Amino acid sequence: MDNVRVIFVSLPREDARDMARTLVEERLAACANIIPKMESFYWWEGKIENDEEALLMIKTSYQKVEDLIRYMQENHPYEVPDIISVPIMEGLPDYINWMLEETGKVD
Repeated sequence: MDNVRVIFVSLPREDARDMARTLVEERLAACANIIPKMESFYWWEGKIENDEEALLMIKTSYQKVEDLIRYMQENHPYEVPDIISVPIMEGLPDYINWMLEETGKVD
């Protein structure tokens, strides 16, 4: 199952829905879940920042990760977006196969 990934991306809440929909429409993701409210603390430009954000939990194939990250870098509102890819080690085979089918189709 090393051919599928979950990618986590934090972003302003107002951008989450459009970003999730576009990732699925472009087949960069089979599914994108929005966890609508989280609070983030982080260092930025020498001071601690505190923001309310949303978290996208994106499921995709390994082959789409590079394109998905590139898309996020180009379209994310942050200068340095939080984009983390994690391999899926186990899962329901039917779901994994569905993910691969949905991210492998060419329209």
